[in-house]
Amino acid sequence: MANHVQVILKEDVDHLGLVGEVVRVRAGYARNYLVPQGLALPATAGSIKKIEHEKRLALAKAEKMRAEAQGVAKGLESLTLTISKKAGDSGKLYGSVTSADVAELLAQNGHEIDRKRLTLPAGALKQAGDYDIGVKLSAGVTASFKLSVVADTPEAEPAAAEAPSTDA
Repeated sequence: MANHVQVILKEDVDHLGLVGEVVRVRAGYARNYLVPQGLALPATAGSIKKIEHEKRLALAKAEKMRAEAQGVAKGLESLTLTISKKAGDSGKLYGSVTSADVAELLAQNGHEIDRKRLTLPAGALKQAGDYDIGVKLSAGVTASFKLSVVADTPEAEPAAAEAPSTDA
């Protein structure tokens, strides 16, 4: 066992451990791979205290972010947004409502949310109607809000409906 050392992982390492764990590995593996690659540092009393302190700070920060995300989730739950898109007579949209459209609509209503965090039913919305849109705000915090897609049917213009007379 003299050829084993303890190291603290700075990053997740497959088949070895997660960030912040103190693991026992062979001395050569630590000396030649883990430490030079920046994946680990030798486990000394000082470094263990430092990692524990960083874990506590990260945990407090994550808890603060979760609380903020829950506040945003409550605001989103009561939200009902309406978007108008051009559509045919049957209510089928000429284009589709994408996550970028929904994110822009949310931004106009004071909610800055990345489009990648939105979950649209069946990818993009291609039919007029009411939808539940999911939002992943943070680890373990999700919300949803109502989106109403309204068909904006083009009105026939009187000038275009009447053909110009060619009678002379």
